[in-house]
Amino acid sequence: MSITTVGLDADDTLWHNETIFRLTHARFVDLLADHGDEATIEARLAETEQRNLRLYGYGIKGFTLSMMETAMELTNGEAPPHVVREILAAGREMLAHPVETLPGVDAVVAELSEKYRLVLITKGDLLDQERKLAASGLGDLFSAVEIVSEKDRATYERVFTRHGTGPAEAVMAGNSMKSDVLPAIAAGAFGVHIPYHVTWAHELADAPVDEPRYVSLARIDELPDWIAAIDLKRARPVGAAAKGLEIDAVRLT
Repeated sequence: MSITTVGLDADDTLWHNETIFRLTHARFVDLLADHGDEATIEARLAETEQRNLRLYGYGIKGFTLSMMETAMELTNGEAPPHVVREILAAGREMLAHPVETLPGVDAVVAELSEKYRLVLITKGDLLDQERKLAASGLGDLFSAVEIVSEKDRATYERVFTRHGTGPAEAVMAGNSMKSDVLPAIAAGAFGVHIPYHVTWAHELADAPVDEPRYVSLARIDELPDWIAAIDLKRARPVGAAAKGLEIDAVRLT
């Protein structure tokens, strides 16, 4: 057995995303400053986002609708027209924001695509995620793209079976412990956490510190060597002498 398939998250793994949301959060707080302090406005927006996930899913369009709803709640249904216009403008600007890949991403994706089936597995709005992938210039390097409503165990079992040789021979790497790491491990894959400097509260979860199929890497450019090390470990001969084989085992430190 060896690693045949590598899954990569998109937002905040391949390109910047949460920082754009944070800037819009600050803009929204300033816009509603007459109706509450920063902590109150942020808390109400977070509650609305969480409540609306089951209706709108993940992405900028759902976030924009949640800002609109929060503004209506904070103004008792009397949000001034300029507030509505500013919220809609903020959403449009987010959707048109340039895509900036993170350091090392272009080279790593190119390298991995030469050795493994590379699958993009991301949540969010279909049109927006397709736009960002096209703008990144990385689209042709992926064997498959899966834009899903949720990332859970069943998702990874399905994706890695459809596009690879099953979860046991797959690696999933991303910045979200909750969405990229834990459910992939539960499905039987390796889970690699590559932290981004800010993380949406909804994506936070405790690391599986005693899990042998889990690792945290500081940068994405560490990923190819880590995956190669897995293959070397799996290549160690088991019972070679009993089979009459003369193979020099590779030992990893």
